[in-house]
Amino acid sequence: MTEPVVVLIELDETLLLGLLEAAVADADPLEVMPPVAGPPGWTTERREAFLEFHRRRSLRQETAIEKTYVIEVDAWPVGAARLEKVPGGVEAGIWIGRSQRGRGVGKLAAAELLELAKADGAERFVASTTEDNLAARKLLTGVGADLTVRGDGVEAGLDLR
Repeated sequence: MTEPVVVLIELDETLLLGLLEAAVADADPLEVMPPVAGPPGWTTERREAFLEFHRRRSLRQETAIEKTYVIEVDAWPVGAARLEKVPGGVEAGIWIGRSQRGRGVGKLAAAELLELAKADGAERFVASTTEDNLAARKLLTGVGADLTVRGDGVEAGLDLR
């Protein structure tokens, strides 16, 4: 199996529609956004909430709190990565469509995300996941993060200096 070509591209309004398509085709809404009331699946309301979520958090200058990147594999959107400044560093998050998991996409995206954080002057990288999310834990230790288990949550940290 050849290593995928993974590129992170800063989210803009045009890329947002492709990101939504990737999420609808290859992810559960709860994997990629906060819960929205209503029946399960990608309802019209959830699609609109997904777009608004990213516009509010990343695209609107007056409300943006993070930088979001579209993860592309071989020039196709397959997920998203984010960096949010927090006290003591930068928090990262990644989601990848189910069909792309297990191919090394997360590892390559995380490595690029760390480089973006360093280039932006971040001194510490932090992330959190759940104790049962073994893939995320493996990804975090794979980039060198130290993990601390607190109840059913796992906190990761990595100095970038």
